[in-house]
Amino acid sequence: MQRFMGALLAVWREVCRHMEIHESAARITPLLRRHLPVDLLLVRRIDLARSCLDTVGTGCGADALAPRETRADYSPEEMEGVLTWCRRGEVAHMAGEADSVERRLLVPANLDGDVLVGPLGSADGPLGVLVLVARRPQTFGPGHVEVVQALLDPFAAALENDRGLREMVTHREAAEADRRSLLTRLGRQDISDTVVGAESGLREVMERVELVANSDVPVLIFGETGSGKEVVARAIHQRSRRAGGPFLRVNCGAIPPELVDSELFGHERGSFTGAVAMRKGWFERADRGTLFLDEVGELPLAAQVRLLRILQDGTFERVGGQRQMKVDVRVVAATHRDLQAMVREERFRDDLWYRLAVFPVHLPALRDRPEDMPALAAHFALRASRRFGLPLLVPTLEDVNLLLSYTWPGNIRELAAVIDRAAILGDGKCLEIAKALGVQTPLPIRTSQASGLPPVSAPRASANTGAIAPLDTVVTEHICAALTATHGRIEGAQGAARLLGVNPHTLRARMRKLGIEWKKFRAAAAS
Repeated sequence: MQRFMGALLAVWREVCRHMEIHESAARITPLLRRHLPVDLLLVRRIDLARSCLDTVGTGCGADALAPRETRADYSPEEMEGVLTWCRRGEVAHMAGEADSVERRLLVPANLDGDVLVGPLGSADGPLGVLVLVARRPQTFGPGHVEVVQALLDPFAAALENDRGLREMVTHREAAEADRRSLLTRLGRQDISDTVVGAESGLREVMERVELVANSDVPVLIFGETGSGKEVVARAIHQRSRRAGGPFLRVNCGAIPPELVDSELFGHERGSFTGAVAMRKGWFERADRGTLFLDEVGELPLAAQVRLLRILQDGTFERVGGQRQMKVDVRVVAATHRDLQAMVREERFRDDLWYRLAVFPVHLPALRDRPEDMPALAAHFALRASRRFGLPLLVPTLEDVNLLLSYTWPGNIRELAAVIDRAAILGDGKCLEIAKALGVQTPLPIRTSQASGLPPVSAPRASANTGAIAPLDTVVTEHICAALTATHGRIEGAQGAARLLGVNPHTLRARMRKLGIEWKKFRAAAAS
């Protein structure tokens, strides 16, 4: 046995070098022939689902006969006999026992000669059997049984590696099939999100995305519900060095407060009632990728403390665990709330605010991107035709004007739903935009009367009587009227944003685009 230790080390080396069992078996057999009179080596895997033994690995000498059968099917009683034998954990020497029950179950029928059979198992139970055959006149001796007993562990590891590889291939093929099916239903060629309006209404946003993508600093995206914050977050991920890693989205508002720690950081088995197994949290699963924390303003204060820690040094502990863990995750957060106001009201931690808002990105609402409406309508019309199997219909100028006349409180998400509804109502003949807009109940935009603020005079239709003013001119006059009424104040209960019914960040972005300076309204009020 002492002389065999070097060969055993070489066997382990081959097992660790190859993932597939047939490669390991073929390379290990020549090593064993120096110590065992083996002419044929078989690794047979137990397949409980099909109640059979599969020969998955072979190694043989030049003149050895390979078995005719590579798979043996059993009745339930015979399969149970194989499992019972394997659980004994002992190598059996079957010399001339052609009629024994064990030999008939474990060794292919056409193989004659002296046989050693050993069970291969793991902590989960029997995996298969190792069969070594010596052709007459060679036979195995008592010392060879001890050698084969030492071989069971490396061959069991090789069989387990092979099983794990097969499962990974199966899962990958299933995931690829699901991906192809999903893309077919969505009518897309790849999984990336299209940023419609990147060259027009979202030009400033995409410029900021390009600036921040290659760094690892946290990004905080502001925007109303349904305005496309996740699309911008994906654009940041796809343009970063982490594009090959995972992109995971967590809706912080959908997690019950008592489960926030478990969801974000994971938990150990038995850490609380119902924790029957260890679970990785979102941060662990997003390691070397990007984690998108949607509606981060909904996190409870206790969770904000632990989020701050992982943003600072990348370390955390699972719930019920005592070991410090470290991850490399880029955080992109988003919210439709006014986090600065929440900080003042002590509903959001100021230190977390400073940590998250290193690079803010303000996403305009759909009503502030009228130039993008034709492209967006065409994009969703194309998607609807593919999803519903309808002829491709392009929105007409009248359709676009109808869409522009609506205020879109639900933003891009609502527009997509309206186009889908219009495509279904049109039944492949046209887009019934009017009907699609008429059947829903639009959410009202807050007005000065609804908010209790003094009324603002309506902007002039045009400088020239009878002419229609450009949209930017009308919007500029309306914003200026609101700023005049609020003396240049943008935020707060008496601010222009509240008066106009828009997010303060959206209003500032629109003012920058139109070249409106709030300071002159403040100065005019002071004079």
